[in-house]
Amino acid sequence: MTEGEPRVRISVEEALARLPTLEGKLFADIFKRGDLTVEIYTPHGTDPQEPHGRDEIYFVAHGEGLFVCGETRQPFGTGDFLFAPAGIEHRFEDFSDDFAVWAIFFGPEGGYPAEV
Repeated sequence: MTEGEPRVRISVEEALARLPTLEGKLFADIFKRGDLTVEIYTPHGTDPQEPHGRDEIYFVAHGEGLFVCGETRQPFGTGDFLFAPAGIEHRFEDFSDDFAVWAIFFGPEGGYPAEV
């Protein structure tokens, strides 16, 4: 890899070592390229997040709990894929102490139109 190129591998442990941030944030930016942003996110006790302006994918790195997205509430566990459309209220509930997710933001503000 030459200087200026993005890293091609970042482990969960490396990402988690960046938390909490110096500002006390529960998420840290891990990778950015074009309209793609990848963060690591680890709420503790409750999930305070608000709806986001872009579509978001979560990959569960560790833990289990319940994912609430709009009117849907479903269990999740390590390795699961979760999707939250732009502007939709969503949060994690009743999650384990080791809970951590990769949060991936992509696309335009307002999200992509729903597929039919």
